[in-house]
This record gives sequence, structure tokens and C-alpha cells, in this order.
Amino acid sequence: MAKISLQHINMIYTDGTGTNTQALKDIHLNIEEGEFISVLGASGCGKSTLLEIISGLLKQTSGHIFLDGKEVTGPSKNIGVVFQDSSLFPWRTVRRNIEFGLEINRRSKADKKILVDKYIKMMNLTGFEDRYPQQLSGGMRQRVGLARTMVNDPEVLLMDEPLGALDYLTRQTLQDEIVDLWRRENKTMIFITHDVAEAVYLGTRVVLLSPRPGRISNIYEIEEDRPRRRTDAAQLALIEKIQQRLNEISSDREDIRAYI
Repeated sequence: MAKISLQHINMIYTDGTGTNTQALKDIHLNIEEGEFISVLGASGCGKSTLLEIISGLLKQTSGHIFLDGKEVTGPSKNIGVVFQDSSLFPWRTVRRNIEFGLEINRRSKADKKILVDKYIKMMNLTGFEDRYPQQLSGGMRQRVGLARTMVNDPEVLLMDEPLGALDYLTRQTLQDEIVDLWRRENKTMIFITHDVAEAVYLGTRVVLLSPRPGRISNIYEIEEDRPRRRTDAAQLALIEKIQQRLNEISSDREDIRAYI
């Protein structure tokens, strides 16, 4: 049984004038436990919409999503989400931001300390526990946001372009930290990005979405061992192949309103 099963997902938005715009069309995908799926596509192709639907934050127009065989009908403690904006509480320190979910779940003071200390260390936040978000760099804030999600031990982690606003070097560092976290914690991860190299470097599979309406255009299996090298010839060749395909499908964009 797949960890996550997306079955014929469609999403149509209707504006105030009654005009329909289809964001996603017939998305069908099975994701196995422990996979790292990179979802790639141009801006506006429905990547973030798909992630919100998987998380249970947004109801699809039609189709079904299953987690371990049970239909997803709303937010679940087993699915964690990290957004591009870390959305930290500015009045809480690093430690108190990370422990927020544990407070909601009424975990004991001892449990909170053990778990928060674990992820402070794992995400290289030692020494910053008492800082406030405005005292941190963008990369540090994203580490806190990731730790805040992981401390609640979700089975599935959804990440919506969490590194998109970071500089090149910080982005590469956090890519490696995310891979280390995935391998260490054995989570199922779905990572949204519009960066082809990032998708290939991180994923066990790359799912390429077409321009709106977002449909699965191609799925690329990546069998390269870890740790990976960004300059590996096979990886660079795959990046070029995916980029060429992305350019092809971008020129074939449909006017969705023509067939609604």
C-alpha cells in the first residue's frame, strides 16, 4: 500500500463573475513510504495548490487523497507543512517557537525539553535558543520553521519552496541538511520547487507538472546514491533533460477556459 495515494485530483476555482479556472487536472500519483518526491514546474502550474490539497488545508474539486489507505478530508497531525515564509511568532524565542505544537498537544515540560533540544541540535541552532526571529538570518529562520514542524513527528513532511528566498550558498547548505534530516528520520517528503537542479539533487523521484492546468507531464526516477555531488555527470545530464522538457511543455500551454 502506498503511503500517499493521489487519485484523479482536479481543482477548479470560480471567481466572483462565475468564470472557472482549472488549476490541476487529473493528478494521479502513488508515493511510497520514505520517498523524497520533488514536485517541479513553472510558476502558476499548481504546485502549491497540490501541496495544500495533500495537507488537507484545501479541498479539491474532485478526486481522492489517501494516507495509509485512509482518505484525507482535513488537516492531520501525521502531515506537517513547511512554507516558504517560515511564519515564526515574532514574540517567541527560537525555543518557544519550536515547542509551540507541543504546547498545543499538552506535552509535559520534560518531554518538551527533550524534543526541542533534539531538533535544536539537529538543525544547527545551538546557541540561538533565546534569540527572537528578527535577530536571525533567513536561513536560520527556515531551520527554526523546519524544527517546529519536525518536533511534532509527522509521518509526511510537505515543503513548499522553503529555500526559494535564500542566497545560493545558504540554499545549498540547507539542501544538505534537509537530506540528512530525511535520511535520519525516515520521513516521506514532498518538496515543491521551480529549481530543476534542486529537484534533482534532493529527490528520489522528480514529478514534472505542466503549465496550468497542472498535470503530471513526466516522472523521473533518480537512482544515484547518497551523498550526491552536484557536479556529477549523470546528474547534470538529467538536469539538462528535464530543463529541455520543461521548455517544451511551457510552449504548449492550454487556455483552460476553452474547455470548461
